[in-house]
Amino acid sequence: MTDFVIETSQLCKSYKDKQALRGLDLRVPAGSIFGFLGRNGAGKTTTIKTLMGLLRADSGSALVFGSPVADADHSVEIRRRIGFVTEDKELYPYMTVEEIIRFTRPLFPKWRHDLERRYLEIFELPLKSKIPDLSKGMRSKLMLLLAISRGADLLILDEPTDGLDPAAIEDVLRELVTIAATSGTTMFFSSHHLAEVDLIADHIGIIDRGRMIVSGSLDDIKSRYRRIRVVLENPDELALRWEDGVESVYQEGRVVSLLASQNVDGIVEQAQSIPGAVVERHPVTLKEIFLEHVRSN
Repeated sequence: MTDFVIETSQLCKSYKDKQALRGLDLRVPAGSIFGFLGRNGAGKTTTIKTLMGLLRADSGSALVFGSPVADADHSVEIRRRIGFVTEDKELYPYMTVEEIIRFTRPLFPKWRHDLERRYLEIFELPLKSKIPDLSKGMRSKLMLLLAISRGADLLILDEPTDGLDPAAIEDVLRELVTIAATSGTTMFFSSHHLAEVDLIADHIGIIDRGRMIVSGSLDDIKSRYRRIRVVLENPDELALRWEDGVESVYQEGRVVSLLASQNVDGIVEQAQSIPGAVVERHPVTLKEIFLEHVRSN
C-alpha cells in the first residue's frame, strides 16, 4: 500500500491559451493534514477538481488511494471514499437542511449518525431552512457536516472556513484536528488564511503558476528557514555575494535582513566576519515563507 493518499506527477491542464497546471508534482501522506496554499489563479481549484474527476488533465498522472482518477471505473470508487467541500458552497437549492441530510445519508454505507448529530448541534444548523436562505457561512457548515459524516477516508476541503465568524472557525479547526487524530482521516485543504494552515497543518504545499514550489513537513520547512538580521557599523561594508542558501536580501540603512533556507550557520559566520556587524537569527513564520516564494516567482 502506498504511503501517499494523493500523488500527482507532471500534471498539466490548460484552458484555451492559459496553463493552469504546468507539471504539478504533489504528494499527500496518509493520515496528514495537508495545507494547500497559493495565490488566486495559482492552480489550487484546478488541482482539486482534477483529483475529484471533475476535470481531465491534459497530461501527467493523478492517483488517489493508489488508483488513477482518470480511469472511470476507479473514479467512482475513489469518490465514495472522499468527503468534498467545494469553494462555491453550492447545494441543491430546492431542499431544506433536513432534506439534503436525509437525501445524502443513504448514499454512504459508513455514514456516522453520531457525527451528524454532533455537528447539527455545534453548527446550530436550522433543519427547516431552505438552502438559498442560508448565509455562506451556514452553507460552509452544512457542507462540512455532509462531508465529515459520510465516514470518508479523505476530506478534500476548498476554503472550508469561508464565510465563518472567528468563533465558528475555531470550532471547525478544532473538529478537523480531532477527526484526523481519532480516525486517521487524511485532510487536504486549501485556504487563503495562512494562520489557519499554520495552526492545524502538519504538511504543506505552496503552488504558484501551476507548479509546486515548496512542499513537505511544516515543522521541517520552518526549521530550515531563518531570518538573519545584520546591523552594520558602516552600511557600505556589505558582502557582494552571500553564501548559498540566501533566498532574499533587504537593506534599509545600516540594517540588512536575510531570509535563509539552508546553510544558516555558514551565512551567520559570513555576516559576523563583516567588521563591526551585529548579527541575530530568528525563526520565521509560514506567512514569511509563503510571501517570499510567491513574490519571487
